[in-house]
Amino acid sequence: MTSNQEDKIRNAFAQKDWSDIKAQNSWQIFKIMSEFVEGFEKMSKIGPCVSIFGSARTKPDNKYYQMAEEIAFKLVKEGYGIISGGGPGIMEAANKGARKGGGKSVGLNIELPFEQKHNDYIDTDKCINFDYFFVRKTIFLKYSQGFIGMPGGFGTIDELFESLTLVQTHKIAQFPVVLVGIDYWSGLIDWIKTTMLAQEKNISEADLDLFKIVDTTDDAVKHIVDFYSKYLLKPNF
Repeated sequence: MTSNQEDKIRNAFAQKDWSDIKAQNSWQIFKIMSEFVEGFEKMSKIGPCVSIFGSARTKPDNKYYQMAEEIAFKLVKEGYGIISGGGPGIMEAANKGARKGGGKSVGLNIELPFEQKHNDYIDTDKCINFDYFFVRKTIFLKYSQGFIGMPGGFGTIDELFESLTLVQTHKIAQFPVVLVGIDYWSGLIDWIKTTMLAQEKNISEADLDLFKIVDTTDDAVKHIVDFYSKYLLKPNF
């Protein structure tokens, strides 16, 4: 643990008077509101998009980087824009594929003390910076018509289960959720089936239909396209 992290813990337990608390909370409320307002204003004009999530640490020579780039390219050819987290790795690959395909390339970048700065493939008018993860996640979900989960870490898992929870509880309309990489995701899916469902009964059998796991770029794109073709809907950019 760094000294800066220790200082944050000590500060959380430090005595504060009412004026300090009020001033700090008021500032945070307005900062949060400003991020929501900017996000809503910019994203309301974007049109149908698919969000692609995955690790910021994935290098260009990794097969999943290349698959993310190809999926994004194919989706924009189907008329969808691409939303990524705006940073390097899988996010960069997604924006790169969108740019290469001539589609809309959106980046919802989060300010972090390490590893993240926005990539060079985001449209200049579609790069939005956030300080708060929960605001960024709301914007992702509100303006996405599909979710592509590439291999990633805690952030990717967080975004995946946030999406599944909101669909499961009918807080948002169902939309296609695709996990790419059978080798990567199969351990998690096996645990969901054997422990979460069969052993503990914490979800229902129908919840397994909320996502699809695939191993090719064509299957990932096909699942998105087929989902909306059932309703005779397609992007109209």
